This record gives sequence, structure tokens and C-alpha cells, in this order.
Amino acid sequence: MTNPRQLAFIALRDVHKGAYADVALDRVLQKVNLPDRDRRLVTELIYGSVRRQRTLDTLIDQFAKKKSHQQPQDLRTILHLGFYQLRYQERIPASAAVNTTVQLAKENGFSGLTSFVNGLLRQYLRKAGGAGEERGRGAHEKDSLLFPQSPVPSPQSPIPHFDPLQLPENPVERLGILHSFPDWIIQVWLEQLDFEETEQLCEWMNQSPTIDLRINPLRTSTEEVEAALQSVGILVKRIPHLPQALRFIGNTGSIQKLPGFKEGWWTIQDSSAQLVSHLLDPQPGEVIIDVCAAPGGKTTHIAELMADKGKIWACDRTSSRLRKLQENSQRLNLQSIQIYTGDSRQFNQFQNTADRVLLDAPCSGLGTMHRHADARWRQTPESVRELSVLQKELLTHTSTFVKPGGVLVYATCTLHPAENEEVISAFLAKSPDWQIESPAGFELPEFVRSTPQGWFKVWPHQQDMDGFFIVRLRKTNNSE
Repeated sequence: MTNPRQLAFIALRDVHKGAYADVALDRVLQKVNLPDRDRRLVTELIYGSVRRQRTLDTLIDQFAKKKSHQQPQDLRTILHLGFYQLRYQERIPASAAVNTTVQLAKENGFSGLTSFVNGLLRQYLRKAGGAGEERGRGAHEKDSLLFPQSPVPSPQSPIPHFDPLQLPENPVERLGILHSFPDWIIQVWLEQLDFEETEQLCEWMNQSPTIDLRINPLRTSTEEVEAALQSVGILVKRIPHLPQALRFIGNTGSIQKLPGFKEGWWTIQDSSAQLVSHLLDPQPGEVIIDVCAAPGGKTTHIAELMADKGKIWACDRTSSRLRKLQENSQRLNLQSIQIYTGDSRQFNQFQNTADRVLLDAPCSGLGTMHRHADARWRQTPESVRELSVLQKELLTHTSTFVKPGGVLVYATCTLHPAENEEVISAFLAKSPDWQIESPAGFELPEFVRSTPQGWFKVWPHQQDMDGFFIVRLRKTNNSE
């Protein structure tokens, strides 16, 4: 079976049964040998349909007599694929989107409902002001909220096109339906940003993610990596103020097959994540503890920054993820990393032993939802509350690992104050021997602004990289 839409349907069926989108995608792609173009289509259909699930459900609610949650689950999945192609895939002709969706219904147990599927999708097209090949994405090309019901001329046709999606007036629901996020996430962002910036953040989170790499200066140079990649037609660009960072431009193919990967010249790591280790500012010969280390991107970066001289204890309670750290450490030829399996909240042997501690805390990942298509549906306000308890416990206990005068960096890839500002404020309120400090050894990128309180936030729509919260804490010399 090599039909990309059928493969996407099979994977999405698994996702709706609880599988992670990336796992479901890998599962279907491993069973077939598809050309790159078809692999990209399968990937786009799966991740896109998962990301845009709320919008697609709203379209079913709007055009069908039965609401989306009342439809048979497999039929709902098929309709998601059809509406996703019509609404978000301009390169796929409308007729192809409709016909292939009708065919999916026929081949997957809904042959009696093919006229329903066909009619539903064509009704959407008629509302958009175009049909067949003569359609335009219209007002939803950028999903702008400014004039969501206004006629917009299509590039293919002078006939104006309308966005058929009906939106409520309430700003939280409006953004949530249009950009496909749960209301509670929109609310969290609106409490920190204005409406326009919140919409920009939503749009950024719905883009396909870029891929950044971090060169290993112990094995190579930026220029050497650039030249090696260019020799096989892969382009990269540098990222200002991050001396080891390069960003891929365009498709890369298999990462593991690119020049320099096996040789340990570089590893994949987002720019925001690279900032964290620079803020830690590890020095050769020091003892560093990375208390939630797996899968090891920051651990190996710390080793590179300290010239692989000193000792890094890489702790994590998940042994399978620590194996990934070990593989990366060996590939990058790093010797200073020692693996330690277990829950850092239970460790007592590290009291007052570390010059620096990195707590890259488990979090809701709201800053990286563009990478994890289903994260927005998996997290809930309750899961955030549970995580904030875990984060406070980790910070309270692992801060005891730091020697007097030492440093602890707390970082998350989320944009939720309950996991960030509130965790740090609660810790400082009961820890008089700790204080926030600015980093001295690393020139921060201009965009990374310290807040009045002293912590750092990276907003993706402003800086075009993952969302992060980072704070550097110093244990005073008179600490016991």
C-alpha cells in the first residue's frame, strides 16, 4: 500500500486511539518505501490534521447535521483529511482533495456515505465562492481575524472568495477555533500578550518547525560544517549571537545521512535550547549536575562548552532516554559525562558537590507545540498544576546540590507562568540564601531581554525559535 492519504488515515486512526503523532507517523512510514514527495505529503496530512483538529471539527459541526463528536470516529478522521486539504493545502486541487476523500470513505467502510462526504466538502467550496479547480484559499490564507468574512479575490479567479468558517465574537473562542487551540491555552497567552501578539503566536505555532543544529567545536568549525553540507546541496544559515548554531534551509532528507553527523561534528538542537547552556556558563574542570538530562542535548552542549574537562553527572529517571544520551555522547566523542539513573528528588549523595546545576525541568512544552502536533490536546490545566508541583519539588531538592557560591539554572520550554515565574517566586520566598543574577560570561543575543525580575523569556513569534523560560540563580557564599 503506497497511497499517502490512506497511510495518513491509518496513522490518524492510531492517534485518535491515543498514539503520539510522531510515533504513528514513523510506524506507517517504516512499512513502505515512498518517494520523498509522498513522505512529505503523509507527514503534512498527519501533523496538519492533528494541529488543526478543533478548526476541522468546527467545520464538520457547521456543515453536517450531526456534530463532529457524534460522527463515527473513522469517518470524522476522513472528513478531517478532506477539510484539511481544502482549507490549508493550496497546492492540492480542490477536485483532487474531494475525490480522494470520497475514495477514502469508500475503501474504509463508508461506501454508503460517499455522497454525504462529497456533498459536505463541495458545500464548503460553494460557501468559499469557488468550486473545482477555480478556488482560492481566500480569507483563511493567513487566517487573519481582521476581516474573516470579507470577500477576497483569488489569484486563480476574479470571483471573490469568503471564509466559510463561522467564528464567535468571544476573543478566546474566536482565536481558539480559528487557530485550533484549547481555550485555556489561549487564555494563558492573552493574560501575558495582547490580542494581536497572541494571534501572531498562534500562527507561529501552526507553522512547520525549522531544524537547527549545534556544531561541536571540539571536532570541527562552523565553516567546515557549512562547506560539508553545501557540498551535498544542503543550505544553512547562521544565527546571530549563538556561536555554534546553524539553521537548515529547505528539506534535509535523512539527518543521519548528512555529512558530519556520524563523525560527531554536530547534533540537532534548537537555538533556544542552546541559550540555556550558555547561561549556565560552565567552566573547564568544574563539577556540573544536569538533574533532568535525557535525551542529552544540553548535557552534551555543557561538555563542549567546558572543553570536555571536568565532570558532568547526567541524571534522569528514564533509562531508555539516558541510552539516547549515551549514544550522542559517544558519537560526539565526549568523555566527561557520567550517567546516573534515578529520580533526582531522591538523591542525597550530591549535597554541596556541584559548581553548577542545570534543572531543565519536565514541563507542559507549550513553547514547542509546533514540534509536537498533539501536545495542545494532551496537556490540560490539571496536568500543568501537577507539573508545577513536580517542578517546585525538583528545584527545592536539587538546589542543595550546589556549593556555596555556585550557580543553578532553571529552564523550561513552556510559556505558562505557573511553571515558570510562580515556581521561581515561590522558591526565592523561602530560600533567602539564593538570588537571581545576570550571566557575566556570555553576550546574550539582543532579543533576549531580562525582565525586571531578572528572568529571561523567549517568545517564538518575536524571535523565531522555541519558547523558553530561563533564570540563573546564585547561592550566596554565606549559605550553610
